[in-house]
Amino acid sequence: MDTLHMSPVWRGSARLMVVLGILLMAASAWALEVPALTGRVVDLAHVLPVDVAASLSRDLAVHETKTSNQVVVLILPSLEGEPLESFSHRVGTTWKLGQKGTENGVLLLVALRERKVRIEVGYGLEGTLTDLRSSHIIRQEIVPRFRTGDMPDGIVAGVQAILGTIEGTYKAEEVLAGRARSGQEPTAFQYVIIGIVVGTLAGIVLSHGLQRTRALLGSLLAFLVAQFATVGFGLLAAGVTALLLWLILHANRGGGQGGGWGEGFMTRPGGGFGGSFGGDGGFSGGGGDFGGGGASGDW
Repeated sequence: MDTLHMSPVWRGSARLMVVLGILLMAASAWALEVPALTGRVVDLAHVLPVDVAASLSRDLAVHETKTSNQVVVLILPSLEGEPLESFSHRVGTTWKLGQKGTENGVLLLVALRERKVRIEVGYGLEGTLTDLRSSHIIRQEIVPRFRTGDMPDGIVAGVQAILGTIEGTYKAEEVLAGRARSGQEPTAFQYVIIGIVVGTLAGIVLSHGLQRTRALLGSLLAFLVAQFATVGFGLLAAGVTALLLWLILHANRGGGQGGGWGEGFMTRPGGGFGGSFGGDGGFSGGGGDFGGGGASGDW
């Protein structure tokens, strides 16, 4: 009898779960599918002449042979409503570009209808192909050519700049570094330092009595500041801040109890994200992973 009396409540909960399930399935069905990785140049919009696509593929293959870095170009007719950054990250992690352990993959994605372009960078190349340099390549090499209607030349120039940056032969990065030093935009290292300082000060001010939730806030602030460089640098700043706060607050208590939160919070950059799979036959990703590094632009 009690079960019968409770049944309207359970029916309401069941209906809510069914509705949520339908919405989740609908969202999954509407999401743009990640295309198959058929080669180093996947041109679904058919903007590249056959000879240009073949030349790009050869250059990318040579670069991979020399360095093990996997750089792939994806050209889409449209994102079909998908956010550029999240879809680009989904492509990179689905394709597993780069090598497992070195995470040295790069994706150049172009969406024609939305007139957007993004360079998605794997963990292992974020220190070389930084967000700042990726943005410079998009603004200075790709977008100007796209605006004149020369899509193939823009893509070729972008790929060559990406490869040149990784190999250390792209000269324009020297101008970019000079601009960063002049104070127009902080470098990745400056973001990390600022994040650690802000997070540590906030943790000290807000952590009276070593209240753990307030102390963790300092590390969170450090991450939020430094992640503007890359997610990996954000995690690094958060970890350093956690250690500093633990040492400072533990010392203030005279070596008392309650200082163990910092150890649990420490996280190594790049840990815990994605998986890794290899492919048999043809071209495939090598098991690399991505953390959101890179840059976007439009034309």
